[in-house]
Amino acid sequence: MQSTTDYQVKTSGFLDWIALIIGRVLISLIVPVTTFGVLIIGFRWLRDTIPTGTAEKTAVSVVAIVWGVGGAAILYVVSNWLIEQLNTKWVRRLQPFIFIGPAVAILLWYLALPTFRTFRNSLYNREGPLAVTFSTLFSAPGDFFGQLFTNFIGFDNYVAVFAENTMRVAFRNNLLWIIFGATLAVVFGLMVAVLADRSRFENAAKSLIFLPMAISMVGAGVIWNFIYEVKDIADPQIGLLNAIWVGLGQEPQAWTALIKEPWNNVFLIIIMIWLQTGYAMVIFSAAIKGIPEELMEASRVDGANEVQIFFRIMIPYIMGTIITVGTTIVIFTLKIFDIVMVMTGGQFSTQVIATQFYREAFTSNNRGSASAIAIVLLITVVPVMIYNLRQFAEEEAF
Repeated sequence: MQSTTDYQVKTSGFLDWIALIIGRVLISLIVPVTTFGVLIIGFRWLRDTIPTGTAEKTAVSVVAIVWGVGGAAILYVVSNWLIEQLNTKWVRRLQPFIFIGPAVAILLWYLALPTFRTFRNSLYNREGPLAVTFSTLFSAPGDFFGQLFTNFIGFDNYVAVFAENTMRVAFRNNLLWIIFGATLAVVFGLMVAVLADRSRFENAAKSLIFLPMAISMVGAGVIWNFIYEVKDIADPQIGLLNAIWVGLGQEPQAWTALIKEPWNNVFLIIIMIWLQTGYAMVIFSAAIKGIPEELMEASRVDGANEVQIFFRIMIPYIMGTIITVGTTIVIFTLKIFDIVMVMTGGQFSTQVIATQFYREAFTSNNRGSASAIAIVLLITVVPVMIYNLRQFAEEEAF
């Protein structure tokens, strides 16, 4: 009898403990979700509010900032406090999600879901898929599947992407951007980092070379448009390059347009090299400064000259950094858009994958073809990103 009573007491205590844990977990989930819902309602109210006067606009802006920053802070504080009310085991399990949960949700909502939708759209013609509701699936299954597969063309858009001559030119141009742009940006960045490291004017030189990084891609395109500007032979040449060229007794040239393709692309690639060399230089300079001085001195004592030190000591020591910077710039060149759009608009056979996507989506209004190009660009970038992440995991690159 005593043992039965003890068993009932223990069972009751265990059930109470389970109920307590479940209750705390539910509260820990419900309260943050409720807080997040209130924040969403507040932001929707702010979105729908149309202030007229300056004072109203200022008030709405202040409320939006306070509501956003303060609301996010309250969401984290309240959620963290509730999680900490649980036992240590559950705190360890749930607390990380309080901080990484919003980031994961944002990635899913703004990256994973749009990627899925883009792939779905790529399987349809220019009209895209029809809007269907799941209520139709139960009321009229035939209509549901009929609407679901209306405008469906399978992988025809992908076949067209690789069959069209304009897209083949775009692939070729992106390859040129990688071969010349990414490679030369890395090479020049490494050369400048090594040479500036030995100069008395290191800080000034690096500042000047890094300065273009402060300019947007569109701004850089506008600047270089002036440099490449071409006028009639009878008019003064306001473009720097043509002014020098004409001063040497040559005819003015439309460098990005009439120069024989694909070499007109090189004049666009120069802009990217100008922008990215500073980025590569800064990273390489930090890596070079991390090389032990004792190693350098020992190699000099053994009779190695500076060229041998560069290729046999410096390069192997910072190889992880070189690979990381190189793959980062390759990803950047694969997605290049701004420079080409500002300089030529993708004309004169200077189009790249991103500009072709823009044309199909916003000029031709072909949702299916544009989505297929976007997926092809994603597939092109993903292997480079995976390789980059593996390099980070395998060794310390910085």
